[in-house]
Amino acid sequence: MPNPTETSAELLERLQHQVALFARRAEQTRLGGVGKARNSMDRAAYLLLNRLDREGPMGVKALAEAMGIDSSTVTRQVAPLVDTGLVKRTSHPEDGRAVVLALSPRGRSRLDAVRDSRRQLMAEITDEWTPQEREQFTELLSRFNASLSDWHTGVGQRDEAEGGTGGETGAGDAGGTAGPAGAGTATAGDPQGA
Repeated sequence: MPNPTETSAELLERLQHQVALFARRAEQTRLGGVGKARNSMDRAAYLLLNRLDREGPMGVKALAEAMGIDSSTVTRQVAPLVDTGLVKRTSHPEDGRAVVLALSPRGRSRLDAVRDSRRQLMAEITDEWTPQEREQFTELLSRFNASLSDWHTGVGQRDEAEGGTGGETGAGDAGGTAGPAGAGTATAGDPQGA
C-alpha cells in the first residue's frame, strides 16, 4: 500500500531492497519447483532449453544474440546439455554445412516436467493472490525485466563506445534473473524465457 509521506528516494530504497531480497531468496530456493523436478535443472540450462523450444533450432551465434550473452558462454552452457542428450546438434535445414542446436525429445520431456513443477510452485507461492494480482505482478515483473535488459544493453553499448568489452557473460538473464523462476524471463527482457 502506498505511503503518502514516503519520498521518491525512500521508495527507490525500498524497491532496491526488495529486489535484492528477491534475488537472494530466488537463488536460495532456486525457485526450482516442487516434486521430483524440483531443482533438477539449473537456470542457464532452463533458459537455453526454453529458448530452443520457443524459437526452434538455431546456431550458437543466433542463440547467444537472442539471449543477450556471448557465444562462448552459450557454447560452455550448451555442452553439458548435448552430453546429457537434452540438446542435439543437427544440420541447418537450409545450409547443410552449418550446425544448429535443437531440443531433443528427451530435452522436451525434461523441460515439460520442470515447467510443470515451476508452475506448481508459482501456484503455491501466490495461492492467496487473486488472478488480477497474479496478472498485475507478472506484467510489472516483465516490464521490470525488460527495463533491466534495456539498461544492460545500454551499458554494453556505452562500454564498447568507451573501449570496454561490453556484452554480458552471465547466465543469460540479467540480475541473475531468477525472474520468478521461470515465471517469465529467458533473458531479462524476454517475458517468455523462464
